[in-house]
Amino acid sequence: MPTRNGSELIAQMNDFVVPAGAVALWGLGQMGVAVKGPDQKIIYIDPCLTDVVALKWPDPARGPTRAIETPLLPSDVTNASVVICSHEHIDHTDCFTLAGIAIASPNARFIATGWAQPELDLADIDQSRRIIPQLGQTIDLGVAKLNVVAAAHYQREHDPVKGERWLSLHLDWGTVNFFHGGDTIIHPGYMDAIRQLPPVDIAMLACNGRDAIRDNNDLVGNLLPSEAAWLAQTLGWDTVIAGHNDLFAGNRLPAEEVFGGMRRIAPRLRVHDLQPGEMYLYLR
Repeated sequence: MPTRNGSELIAQMNDFVVPAGAVALWGLGQMGVAVKGPDQKIIYIDPCLTDVVALKWPDPARGPTRAIETPLLPSDVTNASVVICSHEHIDHTDCFTLAGIAIASPNARFIATGWAQPELDLADIDQSRRIIPQLGQTIDLGVAKLNVVAAAHYQREHDPVKGERWLSLHLDWGTVNFFHGGDTIIHPGYMDAIRQLPPVDIAMLACNGRDAIRDNNDLVGNLLPSEAAWLAQTLGWDTVIAGHNDLFAGNRLPAEEVFGGMRRIAPRLRVHDLQPGEMYLYLR
């Protein structure tokens, strides 16, 4: 579908009625996505809608700035029911984005790891609006149910107080299921943990890969495209949104490598490149 921005994008989200057995996704860039299920509530996952690196560290030598335009400003997000952050990295838990959404959507709840709580503090989000997810806990979002799976970026990390550092997210509306991998690789026990949850229909996976060059520059990568395809094919998923491949120029792969690598492993897997501001409708 054509891309939209600002108030037009918000209006499309609000006006579109999602039927049973369907889920609508709107790309926000990187691993950011707005999700609307058949309960008609809008969930934002990993929204990064500012040039957060430049805002945190104005020195241009400190790190990369945005390579893409944001389809929304935080103040545009007046329709958030829930905001979920998979881990504390600033392209997934952007305190400036969260602060704006918290004001624009005063009834929204914020679900983030114990590791991410300092960023929510910076966003001045009241404790009463926060939920810290735990493994084995189902969070009731109304019709939708949220479960989390331990991820590994590159290793699984657990703290007795803060809990799991990296999370993958499973949203279940009863008639359709969406999986958001966050930042991860396939680690021991990962696929078995996913199998314990209702079967996934559509997933968003970080497919920007990893290599020694990026590792040497402290750019932690994710699933290789071939690994993402193998994961989806092995677990019987229908569709994959290929994510985490646009926000920072130094931490992405050419599109032909992403989609060529995935088709080499799973040629019949449906794969989509969701653009910022684009709507994608999945129907079972």
